Amino acid sequence: MDQREEIVALISVVILLVLVAIIITLITVFVRRKNKFLLEQQITKEAYERELSEIQIEIREETLRNISWELHDNIGQLMTLAKIQVQLTKEKPETIDEASKTIGKAISEIRMLSKLINPEAIKNLSLPEAVRLEMERFNRMDFIKATYHIIGSSFSIGSDKEIIVFRILQEFFSNTIKHSKATTLDVSLTYTENELLINAQDNGIGFQDEIDYSGIGIKNMTNRAKVIGADFKISSMPNEGTALRLLYT
Repeated sequence: MDQREEIVALISVVILLVLVAIIITLITVFVRRKNKFLLEQQITKEAYERELSEIQIEIREETLRNISWELHDNIGQLMTLAKIQVQLTKEKPETIDEASKTIGKAISEIRMLSKLINPEAIKNLSLPEAVRLEMERFNRMDFIKATYHIIGSSFSIGSDKEIIVFRILQEFFSNTIKHSKATTLDVSLTYTENELLINAQDNGIGFQDEIDYSGIGIKNMTNRAKVIGADFKISSMPNEGTALRLLYT
């Protein structure tokens, strides 16, 4: 009887040790997986912050380039015209009113540009406001006939995400202006209860070949859409223009 009790006791100890070993193993595996998950989260967060910082710098650089063009092409022309109109007042005094209006228009343009120079002003713009300013700039500079539509009640998807979406659109707009030979650009932002759908379409020459998603411009747009979990697509047909579709849910 004593021998049986010893065997039972030994088996109980062995089972207990096995259970303890299993528990320790499970805890160890759990802790390792948790640490791995936290590390991956940290890496993802740091990558996101680096991407956001890079995008903010790109937007500022693009804005400064735009301001430079406007100062040279638009405001420069207005001030030249005003100078000519003032000189004409010696012979035609009535042109002073025209000169005054031209100078007033130039002052209004300068005031608007001064707001965009401030990085905080750019950062604090909502996505619809930022798109509207881009469309107005294209029309003002006579780059292209640009239209935009806001459908539904707009809401913020988060300032960081809106900055990324705006940079994607800027990339598309830049390609349209520089390469597409388009005369029109139409952009729509459609807000529903849980989604933001953005469509942008130009009437340019389109792509002659299959769209290369490895190209740096489209690759940047695609990768940045992935960063915020948005569905992104570029479609194009020769002589039928190029279209962008971005869906954020």
